[in-house]
Amino acid sequence: MTTITFRSQGSRITGFDVQGHSGYAEAGADIVCAAITSAVRLVETTVNDVLGLAASVKVRESDASISLRLPGSLGQTAESTCQALLTGMMVYFAQLHDEYPEHIEVLEDE
Repeated sequence: MTTITFRSQGSRITGFDVQGHSGYAEAGADIVCAAITSAVRLVETTVNDVLGLAASVKVRESDASISLRLPGSLGQTAESTCQALLTGMMVYFAQLHDEYPEHIEVLEDE
């Protein structure tokens, strides 16, 4: 199972942690894993490469995990954009959980 934990401080989503393999199918044919990976890469690329915000990203292949943390102080436009991206990601993963409840878990942690 893949566990996705969204981190927040108050009402601000500060980042996320993704850990584990979904176990839906074998590597290369796992559509749940592909959906999760694609969403994570889209958000990370948008935050760091498009917006240029230098969010902290840690990838550990040994335990199939990736984490992202937003910088502490962002301008109003960047903050609003990041919150929309992360909220959309949270909603998407919640919907994916509804479809594949034995393969993805979505948590929130303050």
